[in-house]
Amino acid sequence: MAAGIDLPTKAVQSRPRTAARPQPAARTLTLQPINTNVSFRDRAYSALKQAIMDADIYAHREELRLDERQLSQALGVSRTPIREAMSLLEQEGFLRTEPRRGVFIVRKTKKQIIEMIEMWAALESMAARLATVNASDKDIGSLRHMFDEFLNSAPAEHIDEYSDANIAFHQAIIRLSGSHLMGKTIENLFIHVRAIRRMTISQRDRAARSIIDHMQIIEALERRDTEQAERLVREHSLNLAMYVDKYCDFLD
Repeated sequence: MAAGIDLPTKAVQSRPRTAARPQPAARTLTLQPINTNVSFRDRAYSALKQAIMDADIYAHREELRLDERQLSQALGVSRTPIREAMSLLEQEGFLRTEPRRGVFIVRKTKKQIIEMIEMWAALESMAARLATVNASDKDIGSLRHMFDEFLNSAPAEHIDEYSDANIAFHQAIIRLSGSHLMGKTIENLFIHVRAIRRMTISQRDRAARSIIDHMQIIEALERRDTEQAERLVREHSLNLAMYVDKYCDFLD
């Protein structure tokens, strides 16, 4: 079973506090059990990375701070492999260390998020292009079944389920390209782009527009229309970038 640990949150302060404030509610980072067949460092690294990928890091303005002691207890390993794992994750850009404050999961600015979505748009549109050449009819056809439960009801009525399907759809496009390197390249973008997709999908009727876009993309893939599939996927992601620029001021 997954182990949950409570991580205190702490907003960056621009000046010293002059009065005590109520403490924010603790937030939980969900950790998966670690594999006993690999080193403690690698086990800790895999468990922490998966937990970071699953964490909703933009749901609150406060950053998630990691606590070595709590992580050690939750994973059942000493602090040394925890520190080694966090060092690797910091090198990969997932974590940030601040002297005398601790280790935090990295949150991106609005400008950085837009740049990441633009990069995603370039990679995913190329993946769609490759999918028209490399993917089987069966694999392309499986994309339709991701949205079967939303055909007779509005996505907004099942927003959590639709959000998961939406994210799985974009992952599937990358996978259907047949490019392992592309999948690895996009991995570090995924944590942030997925979080923003999850947050915005319920806003301003985006879910209803999203499923229309998805059906058009699937139809282009089924026709093996390389140029159309590439264009539709690129425009779909760039529309998200424009939405973030216009409405996501909480990222500033």
